[in-house]
Amino acid sequence: MDEVRKTVGESGVSLMWTHPEPRRRQSPLEREDIVRAAMAVADEGGAEALTMSAVARRLGPYTPMALYRHVLSKDGLVDLMLDAATAEVPLPPERRTDGWSDLRAVATETWAMAKRHLWYAQLAPTRPPLGPHAMRRTEFQLRVLLEQGADLGRAVAYAALLDRHVLGSAQQVAEEHAMRRRLGLDTPQRLTEAVAAAQGLAEQGGHELLARWMKAPTGPDMDEQFEISLTFLLDGIESELNR
Repeated sequence: MDEVRKTVGESGVSLMWTHPEPRRRQSPLEREDIVRAAMAVADEGGAEALTMSAVARRLGPYTPMALYRHVLSKDGLVDLMLDAATAEVPLPPERRTDGWSDLRAVATETWAMAKRHLWYAQLAPTRPPLGPHAMRRTEFQLRVLLEQGADLGRAVAYAALLDRHVLGSAQQVAEEHAMRRRLGLDTPQRLTEAVAAAQGLAEQGGHELLARWMKAPTGPDMDEQFEISLTFLLDGIESELNR
């Protein structure tokens, strides 16, 4: 939220949401086409693959400059991409019976979206969350938290904690994927070979427990770990409000 205040308060800062789409006769492109192409580029190659040149190539016979009429800058394009991804997160209906279940549903759906678009967690911290769908989602979280007894300041803090859990978990997955691409560990065989090598290092170092786990990994997977941590967070917030 501090970043939002800073960005909104700076003179000369141009937010994407204040600029209308150019009239159709001025360009054959549409903003929605550019955003879809950019999301496809990032879905395939990660945040590091997102360049205006790559998006222009994806669209066909266009130059990067042709895109700026619609999105102003790469930051503007990222704003649009993030909000388009957030639009994929369904919100529970307004007539709710269990606010805690609703907060869990929003977090779980955001986690699912972020796994579909691994670049989301990499890019979200770089831009203020001021898109219409992002603000609608945050408003829903705040309303539910106020209904559970939080004041507005606490509600903002609790919503931020929940979002950090989602984004932090998704960012870990995204960075692991990027690391595997860099190291050539993007096939099951290469990954198995790497784990075997790590097991050997653990054994040589006398780390018996680590070596035993690497030989036959067990325990909750990433989705189950996410749900466990989310439960801890929601239970902790509820306990603090009750206290």
